[in-house]
Amino acid sequence: MSVHKHDNCAGHGCEGLCCLELRDVGVTVGSDELLHGVSLHLHCGEIAALIGPNGAGKSTLFKTILGQLPHSGSIQFRRSDGEKRRPVIGYVPQSPAFDRGDPVSVLDFFAAAISDWPVFLPIPQKLRERVGDCLARTHAQGLLDKRIGSLSGGELQRVLMALALEPLPHILILDEPLSGVDVEGEKQLLDMLDELRRTYDLSILLSTHDFATLEQYADKVILLKNTLLKLGSPAQVLGSREFQDVFHLRVGKGVE
Repeated sequence: MSVHKHDNCAGHGCEGLCCLELRDVGVTVGSDELLHGVSLHLHCGEIAALIGPNGAGKSTLFKTILGQLPHSGSIQFRRSDGEKRRPVIGYVPQSPAFDRGDPVSVLDFFAAAISDWPVFLPIPQKLRERVGDCLARTHAQGLLDKRIGSLSGGELQRVLMALALEPLPHILILDEPLSGVDVEGEKQLLDMLDELRRTYDLSILLSTHDFATLEQYADKVILLKNTLLKLGSPAQVLGSREFQDVFHLRVGKGVE
């Protein structure tokens, strides 16, 4: 898989570039400091992998970017024309559990999410075509009439990604998208992410525990443990002392 690189920020800003910018972000809930001093840039068309141990604040960071948690510091989205505005964000949570016997189809599930059409009435052809077009973005149109509870892990992720892409967002956030997905499904999903960011120039931020594939698809890796411990290319982070100290693993080519 080829990787689409972006120029690094120069100076103190990203003039002329489209990016999500976090500066000294912190989150405190009650007496618990969940995040502190998190600063990073995520450029449009870039895939960033967020890694860290359980309880490191990864989900907290996602919720903060989504606007669900109050925070200190600043979070800004800058378009390529320099204008700052609230971005449209697509979010895919960790795969929800569906009853294997649930009769609800992908079409029913998707139509209920994107329209006000009553689920107990037959879905009109125009809405069916709209859902099919949305699913086609993740090559999931063939799943239109399948029961949602019968989908494999990879199939469900494709449906959820298609839903997160309607309407098309500036930033796509995925919480453990490879969890519960077999090896072949994992490769398909990673190839799809690469295709999506190229086609729509999306910023993609995902959390993962799969370190083996980081060098294949991630432009940058963010090592988080309540604060930003290391930020850089997959090789820089996986080969760092910080990574080894956190995970007690030697994955990269050498510790810095």
